[in-house]
Amino acid sequence: MVDPVTGDCLVFNGEIYNYPELRESLAAVGVTVTSTGDAEVLLKGLSRWGEAFVEKLDGMYAFAFYKRATRRVLLARDPLGIKPLYVAEHEGRIVFGSEIRSLLASGVVPDEYDPAGVASYLAYGAPQDPLTIHRAIKSFPVGSFQWLEADERGSLRIGPRVRFWRFPLPAPAETMDAAVAATHEALSRSVRRQLASDVPLGVFLSGGIDSGVIAALASEASGQLKTFSVGFESENMASELPIARETAARIGSDHHEIMIGKADALNLWQQWLAVADRPSVDGFNTFIVSKAARLGGAKVVLSGLGADELFGGYANFFRVRRLAPWIRAAAALPLVARRFLATTATPLCPLRYRERLIMLATSSGRPVDVDIDIRRMLSAGALESLGLSARDTGLSPNYLPAELYDLCEPECRDEFQGVMRVESYCYMSNTLLRDSDINSMAHSLELRVPFLGREVVNVAARTPGHLHLEHGTPKAVLRRAVGHLLPPLVLSRPKTGFSLPVGDWMYAELRDACEAAVNALQDVPFLDHSAVRGLWSSFSHQRRHSYWMKPTLLVSLGSYVANRSSSSTG
Repeated sequence: MVDPVTGDCLVFNGEIYNYPELRESLAAVGVTVTSTGDAEVLLKGLSRWGEAFVEKLDGMYAFAFYKRATRRVLLARDPLGIKPLYVAEHEGRIVFGSEIRSLLASGVVPDEYDPAGVASYLAYGAPQDPLTIHRAIKSFPVGSFQWLEADERGSLRIGPRVRFWRFPLPAPAETMDAAVAATHEALSRSVRRQLASDVPLGVFLSGGIDSGVIAALASEASGQLKTFSVGFESENMASELPIARETAARIGSDHHEIMIGKADALNLWQQWLAVADRPSVDGFNTFIVSKAARLGGAKVVLSGLGADELFGGYANFFRVRRLAPWIRAAAALPLVARRFLATTATPLCPLRYRERLIMLATSSGRPVDVDIDIRRMLSAGALESLGLSARDTGLSPNYLPAELYDLCEPECRDEFQGVMRVESYCYMSNTLLRDSDINSMAHSLELRVPFLGREVVNVAARTPGHLHLEHGTPKAVLRRAVGHLLPPLVLSRPKTGFSLPVGDWMYAELRDACEAAVNALQDVPFLDHSAVRGLWSSFSHQRRHSYWMKPTLLVSLGSYVANRSSSSTG
């Protein structure tokens, strides 16, 4: 969008949910907005107030704003990275966009894989900001802005990158009643704001609390709406369809179900891998339910993503609470002694937890570090065998970029807050949000996340951790605030997550496709290919003890490499 008066220009991906209030602020200082949407509000707000306007935004966004009078460009990305922004600086030029493939297609950016980006991906299941698996391309950090300037001769000057948002600190004196009231009010307002749409809108609905709450609040605010659920054929996993159906009946939604059979698995799996803008072990479920929603007529959907990270829904919040004191006590021993004791104890552990035990034995015991180690997918030993040592790749010993590790604030004293930051910045921002954006947009579907509305995030962060986990109950504040909207069965069932039986399919219907993907890793020159085959073989032989996401590490990376190779030679 170009302002015909000033010549200022905006390239904008996302939604600004509080644009009606911002429009009033502009009117109060004499700035006229002629359109009815959010883009002109954003453009004229930036023209009027510059980067200070970014701090007023509630929404999901990545944008580039060109200030004609000063020949400067402002890049900015929302606080938790709901929308992507990638930047490459090469030979005096800067390229930016919302997809890695667009930067590679520019012809300006060299297509070379990055050992640090690949190592962080294999350690955590997704490249960790600001890394991508391409050496020249970086992910613009969340909650940040930066000015770029070109002089008369076209030479670039790059200003400092400024982080405009961080998690607020908890309020120790907060009471449960106050937290419950604030949570209900903030979440209700966030859902109402994000329901604004001039195209058909629906809600992803699983059998859990988070999506059920969003669907119920949306139904209260807008009347009947469409909900979408996915079921599957599996001998080893129970489908969530019956429970989702019960929630849909309670709120009176126009409910749509899609059943995935084994015969569908291979085709859908290959479609999912083909649309990937980067390798990831997650997102297959979002790809499937997004396709179902688009076929059902929706063009915008609301998701329950974000509640687990902000309100304490993951088991890691309790694991860190139990493990951290013991690990801190053990940290008094020399590192060599801890490694020896952990190695000695591994035969007593189930096979799938042995690597995790050794990782935790070398942890500092700080909540942030313990959660990072729990989140790790491959150990340092496994990564080093592939040719990816932390020191050689320039990463911290836990295979995180220093910039991201510092953002988690390891010295954070509130245990709950420490885990919240790791889960939000490392897992949610780098895995869940990136995958949700890629896989929904693959079907031309806009996905919105009301739990990540600015007010909801601030309320959750300011609530002390002991309230979130009161009496050992996960998401205690959220349950009290909105639990009355859901069927009792949804509130009482244990957390299962929204997943598909990929582990069953991987060694049956998908086996040949997975083997071909792993073979394609021969095109990554810095990986030890015999070690890659050995790791894949160990996953195959220990499939009953190995979570399916671990072999998917190799499959997703290999598929991405194979697709890149075919596109560059096609």
